Amino acid sequence: MNVENCLMPNNNQRRELAKPGPEGPIYMLNLIKFKEKAEYEDGRKTNLSGRDAYRIYGETALKLLPKYNAEMIFISEVTDIMIGVVEELWDEVSIVKYPSRSSLIEMATSTEWGEANIHRAAGIKGQLNIETIHPNWMAGNE
Repeated sequence: MNVENCLMPNNNQRRELAKPGPEGPIYMLNLIKFKEKAEYEDGRKTNLSGRDAYRIYGETALKLLPKYNAEMIFISEVTDIMIGVVEELWDEVSIVKYPSRSSLIEMATSTEWGEANIHRAAGIKGQLNIETIHPNWMAGNE
């Protein structure tokens, strides 16, 4: 299994995201890897760590979620891996619930998100964004 942290979807992923997606809510599992020091694309000087720059993005993103009927379900630092092997652990994991894939896309293409994304891009080496759905066998236990 090859794992590649990225900042944005590649062309194939963009095409998939443009499709309607699963019916009902989606849960985005985010695995984040921070840069040691934030690096802004516009070359601005900063003493921020990657984690600090990402926090600036995160504060805006958290405020945007209710506007798109989305909610943060879980967020935590990654401390260890108990099964499996990876070269390097991710630093943070979160799960965000969106009412639909289109809601996620609407938020991620908003002006507010775009402005905050400057800090996200400055702060992270990359991430895995994994779309999941609630399993049918657990219906009613959400």
